[in-house]
Amino acid sequence: MRRALALAASPGVPLGPNPRVGCVLLADDGTTVAEGYHRGAGTAHAEADALAQAGERARGTTAVVTLEPCNHTGRTGPCARALVEAGVRRVVYAAADTNPVAVGGAQTLRAAGVDVEAGLLADESRALNRTWTFAVEHGRPFVTWKLATTLDGRSAAADGTSRWISSRAARLDTHRLRGQADTMLVGTGTVAVDDPALTVRDEHDVPLPDQPLRAVMGLRDLDPGRRVLDDHAETVLLRTRDPHEALAALRARDRQHVFLEGGPTLAAAFLRAGLVDEVVAYVAPMFLGAGLGAVADLGITTIADAFRPTVTDVAVLDPVEAGEQPNLRLTMTPAPRPAPRPAPTPAPATATVQHDEER
Repeated sequence: MRRALALAASPGVPLGPNPRVGCVLLADDGTTVAEGYHRGAGTAHAEADALAQAGERARGTTAVVTLEPCNHTGRTGPCARALVEAGVRRVVYAAADTNPVAVGGAQTLRAAGVDVEAGLLADESRALNRTWTFAVEHGRPFVTWKLATTLDGRSAAADGTSRWISSRAARLDTHRLRGQADTMLVGTGTVAVDDPALTVRDEHDVPLPDQPLRAVMGLRDLDPGRRVLDDHAETVLLRTRDPHEALAALRARDRQHVFLEGGPTLAAAFLRAGLVDEVVAYVAPMFLGAGLGAVADLGITTIADAFRPTVTDVAVLDPVEAGEQPNLRLTMTPAPRPAPRPAPTPAPATATVQHDEER
């Protein structure tokens, strides 16, 4: 199974929209007959890939697969039926396929007399496809909120400037994480004020060939000259301020992993809605003392109601340019928190600086 997991994670395999799957066919003496893995939507599934390599040698083998064989016909045929027809006598799979259009593979195999065992290294398989699994089981994309902040929690100075708070090493690392998502999400305010490209770029600031979808959320129209509307990637405007509606629209496009890079108002909206599944914070060793906060009002009035994510990883990003200092990257998982106490009546709105996602 560990070999099957390694095959599933082969370099160059897309992270979506299909799960990454590996398969190893074993003879009775434990020797490998054939191996296969899924290379992305429209290509042969892992089981079909291994069966094609094995040919007649597949008869009587044990198939070790990282995901329950599918039971439906899409661009390719059902893997459960292919295993039966190839004469595979036993199937061991890691994680169950919870996709409602593909479930039932194990049942089909058992009904045909194939010996089936489930659950071997299931957690490892789910981790390999964590955003696909999350999207299938929750009916919405997994959301990673990325922020860059000073030691005193500022994302921009008092005059609105924010270029650059984080180091070049942190920015390069951000592009690495962007490349793991299939959607970049900001608000119309960020597009209007910051004019971000929202692309994944290399160390020379050149956009890579494969780009996530750029999603802009809000009610205002976009200036046609904004960089987010260039031809480096596809862009969609989500005409809503509701995070639930935005994620539903993205899920309808088969999106599984949203990388949230909007300003403090949009971040607060997702946090208050309980729709942030991972937080990645880049912390620079500087103080501004005033300026824009990293997140807007969360309705928290007492320390007991504080938003307290669990830290899962801490990394020091060493400088890659002269004159810079190391930055910290904190990766965190939000934990359920009590509903905030009623907030006091807000003061009249004042003019905003950059990142106002509701404008």
